[in-house]
Amino acid sequence: MSIAKDILPYIPQRPPFVMVQTLERSDSEGAATRFTVTEDNILVEAGFLKEPGLVENIAQTAAARIGYSCLQEQKPVPVGFIGAVQQLKINRLPRVGEILETSISIKNQVFNATIVDGAIAINGDVIASCEMRIFVAE
Repeated sequence: MSIAKDILPYIPQRPPFVMVQTLERSDSEGAATRFTVTEDNILVEAGFLKEPGLVENIAQTAAARIGYSCLQEQKPVPVGFIGAVQQLKINRLPRVGEILETSISIKNQVFNATIVDGAIAINGDVIASCEMRIFVAE
């Protein structure tokens, strides 16, 4: 069950560049989101969500976790930046209509830098994964 069906309060991104729809889980260990690929998505081409959309989906899952935590503490939602993407593995691109189930787990967090492991699955099959370094603006 979703803890947030309206994702916009938790992330700094705005349409047409929103790559997550619902926040399914958020805690000290990580977060999970869901996202249905639509034909009108800015990063869909020839019926498939392209690679930058997958990377952004993982980054926005991390952003939703931070935003959810900040709003719970009545703090403003910060802006974050992808510092690095490592070990990116894409097994296949998702088709329009498929639902991405994305999870991130926190590997390390120091000051305004967080390292996460991210994975995107469709029906339980992992289609993409990476390690991502994210920096949050003060």
